[in-house]
Amino acid sequence: MALITLSNVEINVGGPHPLLEDAELSVEAGERICIVGRNGAGKSTLLRVLAGEVEPEEGEVRPQPGLRVAKLTQEVPTGTGGTVYDVVSHALGHIGELLAEFHRLSQSLETAEDAEALGRVQARIDEESGWDVNSRISEVITRLNLPEDADFATLSGGMKRRVLLGQALVRRPDLLLLDEPTNHLDIDNITWLQDFLKGFGGALVFVTHDRSFLRALATRIVEIDRGGLTSWPGDYDNYLRRREERLNAEAQEQARFDKKLAEEEAWIRQGIKARRKRNMGRVRQLQEMRKQRAQRREQQGTARMEASRAEKTGKRVVEAEGLTFDYGDRPIVQDFSTIIGRGDRIGIVGPNGSGKTTLIRLLLGELEPQSGTVETGANLQVAYFDQQRAQLDEDATAADNVTDGGEYVTINGSRRHVIGYLQDFLFTPDRARAPITRLSGGERNRLLLARLFATDSNVLVMDEPTNDLDIETLELLEDLVANYAGTVLIVSHDRAFLDNVVTSLLVLSGDGAVEEFIGGYSEYLERQPREKPAGGGKPRKDPAAGHAGEEAKAPPAEGRKRLSNWERKELNELPDRIEELEERIGTLTERLGDPGIYQDPEVDVDGLNEALAAAQAELDAAYGRWEELEKREAG
Repeated sequence: MALITLSNVEINVGGPHPLLEDAELSVEAGERICIVGRNGAGKSTLLRVLAGEVEPEEGEVRPQPGLRVAKLTQEVPTGTGGTVYDVVSHALGHIGELLAEFHRLSQSLETAEDAEALGRVQARIDEESGWDVNSRISEVITRLNLPEDADFATLSGGMKRRVLLGQALVRRPDLLLLDEPTNHLDIDNITWLQDFLKGFGGALVFVTHDRSFLRALATRIVEIDRGGLTSWPGDYDNYLRRREERLNAEAQEQARFDKKLAEEEAWIRQGIKARRKRNMGRVRQLQEMRKQRAQRREQQGTARMEASRAEKTGKRVVEAEGLTFDYGDRPIVQDFSTIIGRGDRIGIVGPNGSGKTTLIRLLLGELEPQSGTVETGANLQVAYFDQQRAQLDEDATAADNVTDGGEYVTINGSRRHVIGYLQDFLFTPDRARAPITRLSGGERNRLLLARLFATDSNVLVMDEPTNDLDIETLELLEDLVANYAGTVLIVSHDRAFLDNVVTSLLVLSGDGAVEEFIGGYSEYLERQPREKPAGGGKPRKDPAAGHAGEEAKAPPAEGRKRLSNWERKELNELPDRIEELEERIGTLTERLGDPGIYQDPEVDVDGLNEALAAAQAELDAAYGRWEELEKREAG
């Protein structure tokens, strides 16, 4: 039985056509479904329908009785604050608030009044049988390696996303919804999230532009195209192949229809003699064909991108020698030397906060190093893509943002009207003349690309250009960058984009070391010893640990206080929990060992394997928590 079913769903948000029309979708237990489609096609809206946040104008949404749904949005919700424990427990409503209060009081127990207040809260938790819920919170915090007493506001963007994932998981959802979960995460955190979600026991529906992430996770692709949903079983490459076949068949069918319509239109316009013999059934058929043609929703066109080229630079674009720069006690680069030549396409990667954007500014001479020298070549004309979109004027239209108020752009000697130029980037005339406050994130990124490529350049600098772009536009951008005649510097966490575009990498470790590598990101990973990560041979920091000055860290176990009352209660309950998990693992292992289930089409073997992996992960976390609490109790 499906966890949730959408039947004939229609959603309207204005415009000539519904955003979703006659949409049909069923989500089964254990599935990992990726929603794909163009920017503005309705992917985020579909997630909101599944979450129960949006009611359809037509059709119905049928969730399984008692279905638990959790959703991780693209942005951190406003007003989110308190400790990590507070944020995670917030998902559990009233009992979560009581447990958060108990946690705060137990950490700052100093006076008799504090002890009385703690006792009152403990009594209320006892009355509501809330200690099992507390164990669930601790389990999620341990499993995600979260610093439970850290201030949420001090955390890095990647760690905040991990805390919000914990907030979603603590509800033990049957269905987890993720909207662009890799945005603003560094590669280490993306890899961690990818591996974590593979062991998630429930169903997963997610939206992403990260093709490596998609390929690793999705068991089914659901495409939104012109308001309809099409399901493609199997992996992403199977989807691409079968979608191309479908579009070719659709184009051929439409061509046959249009040819027949043209013949009928020619017949109806024949002379008076032919009209006397007119077949009224044929006339009615023509009227119906006209109606069908008028209702046809054409596929959105493909973006066309061309960068305006300046004169060539010299062979050496940048030469750095002994480059050193830090922010106080936080090193960015130490004694770094490199030569960047004309035609190089260099990817710059590293953890969030390691200084990737700062390194670009140093190399371009926008920032003075504290020691060392940087020499830039002659005739550099730099086009800069800023991930914050600071170059866009919020008070201007899309067209004025490209031309600074003019009507024409010149691309490689060809003068074009700005409205026609923006149509290459999939802007209709109405959208091109609209204030950019009405544009979506993906449209803003396309607009910034249009502005960037209208500028003569021989050095292209792109800081996270892939965020919010749909996959088709992303692939076109790859082609443009790969064939760009000048030099390219790219900061990106998109592994597939880096593999398809760059010729070399600069890998920042976060402690000042910068490693140069010839080749793409996948090649770089293949050549790294398992015990020796990026960053000049120094041990890799835990991706969850962040960087000094960016986020609070969890205190080491040996530096913590003795066990609080609720931790002691948790310690007493852990053996029963471990025994329960071991029994579940034994049952699942025994069932998977039965050869007969692999011949039974009704048995979900993949689901059993995922349940076994999830139970094993829970058991590992429980043992880890038990060992930690035992040590602190003994110490």
